Amino acid sequence: MNNHVIIIAEAGVNHNGNYDLAVKMIHEAKRAGADYVKFQTAVPELVISTFAPKAEYQKETTGSEESQLDMCRAIHLPLSDYKRLKAVCDEVGIGFMSTPFDLVSIDTLEPLDMDYYKIPSGEITNLPYLRKIASKHRPVIMSTGMSNLEEIAAALDVLEQGGLQRSQITLLHCNTEYPTPFCDVNLAAMHTIAERFGTAVGYSDHTRGIEVPVAAVALGAKMIEKHFTLDCTMEGPDHKASLEPDSLKAMVDAIRNVEQAIGSADKHATASETPNKVVARKSIVAACEIAEGELLTERNITVKRPGNGISPMRWDEVLGTRAKRNFHYDELIEI
Repeated sequence: MNNHVIIIAEAGVNHNGNYDLAVKMIHEAKRAGADYVKFQTAVPELVISTFAPKAEYQKETTGSEESQLDMCRAIHLPLSDYKRLKAVCDEVGIGFMSTPFDLVSIDTLEPLDMDYYKIPSGEITNLPYLRKIASKHRPVIMSTGMSNLEEIAAALDVLEQGGLQRSQITLLHCNTEYPTPFCDVNLAAMHTIAERFGTAVGYSDHTRGIEVPVAAVALGAKMIEKHFTLDCTMEGPDHKASLEPDSLKAMVDAIRNVEQAIGSADKHATASETPNKVVARKSIVAACEIAEGELLTERNITVKRPGNGISPMRWDEVLGTRAKRNFHYDELIEI
């Protein structure tokens, strides 16, 4: 039995393009108990055209004056910083990941020997990108926000044609609205994804709070991704839908408790509750004084705690027998 859920603390671009803040986020992710801290790697000019509008949530959090391209230029780190961040993660003792958003970024991250490539929801329909990811022959995590089953199937086909096996792919159910309304989370779709595609499944969360990712674990998620920030009041597109460090730790702790509670499919008395059998279960006892040789009937025997005598499940076997000795009131019956 291995119920360990992989928890990815999504730093994303919440460092606001500041390398020192990114390093602080690595330390906070480690303190929280996450398995990985994940960033986002991009050459903004290769990802966003000059005509691309901001998402509505980005307008709400960063204003509408600047373009999406200018916003991303301001909050992304230079490509050379990711090697340095990987070294910090190695020193701290937490897994390093970063999501590439363009072909150059994929090649930049390849020498860093990440355990997984992360495909974000927006790239699930990007054929050249998917082919490039598949060519690296590393395990893949793919978010499925905004997607239907046919689009997921098409992306999986590309990855498999590139040489990846289904066993190397984890699909994350996701909703890309920041923050996601609870009514739009649709956690039940996680089961649909698992049944349809036969991959490991998880959940990438953009709701406020920690309830939904914890619930996803209870429903079978093997991986959780959650945005976090050093301060939700900082400027930037994703801070308001992110957890601050103490909340991130609370989420990790809750998930660790739930993964223990999931246990196995075997139903049995556990070591902790076995002593309670004597206390909570019942035995057949004398309902009054009983003389040796007297017939045992429903009038002179009854059922009471403790449960260290003859089980009441043997009631019919005991009825109609003769008392083998004198029994006092409430004494355990023997046959």
